[in-house]
Amino acid sequence: MTILITNDDGVNSSGIIAAKKAADKLGETLVVAPATQQSGIGHALTLFEPIRVTNTTMVDGGEAYMVSGTPTDSVIIGIFQIADKKPDLVISGINIGENLGKSELTTSGTIGAAMEAAVHGIPALSVSLQVTRGDIKFHDGHVDIDFSHAQKITERVARMILEKGLPEGVDFLNLNIPSHPRNDCIKLTRLGERMYRVHITERLDPRGRPYYWIDGDSVEDDDKGTDVHTLKRENCATLTPISLDATSSLGSMANWLD
Repeated sequence: MTILITNDDGVNSSGIIAAKKAADKLGETLVVAPATQQSGIGHALTLFEPIRVTNTTMVDGGEAYMVSGTPTDSVIIGIFQIADKKPDLVISGINIGENLGKSELTTSGTIGAAMEAAVHGIPALSVSLQVTRGDIKFHDGHVDIDFSHAQKITERVARMILEKGLPEGVDFLNLNIPSHPRNDCIKLTRLGERMYRVHITERLDPRGRPYYWIDGDSVEDDDKGTDVHTLKRENCATLTPISLDATSSLGSMANWLD
């Protein structure tokens, strides 16, 4: 088995090393990841400047390919330029910070990378670890976090994908792991409404002109059965099956154009 590993926290992130350790037990691993922190980049693709790829050594001594672009760029480069054959699985993560709810599908670089793999027909798993410290969510490099539980859960789910394949109609899986797990439980969940309530902070620069920071307050609960509720209220890992076909019901539009 060949497993391509990427992320959106950068090739030097502690989380990608944990993902590699989980995948090393399942097959041959290939790490292709952005050179720098890319959180919030979503499914962005670099089209108007060249992409550079550099061989590098990870913190744990392993080999990796450092890409001067987005997580999506990294997946494309990994599949079509670096890998000797089509990977059997793509793992994106382990992200530092959870990726829950509907809005993260379009904003998370971690999910965007898994989505790109799925576009090319490759089973994919996006993995995120809940953190309680906001100052480390967007850190570029090593963070002092215990990834042992997340690593174990990642290996467990990845092994199931390789052995069983994804069910029909499921293109990739979004896995979120609690920072303080109750046990080794994993529950199938649907997407919650949102992970953050957006608010804007306005400030003035030295010349008196306004500028803005997009920020948000964390949503602490949602309906039972959602990823938000299960992770935050039940302290259980959440596994959400995602389909690329986001087409709504055509029947509901049948008379709309009349």
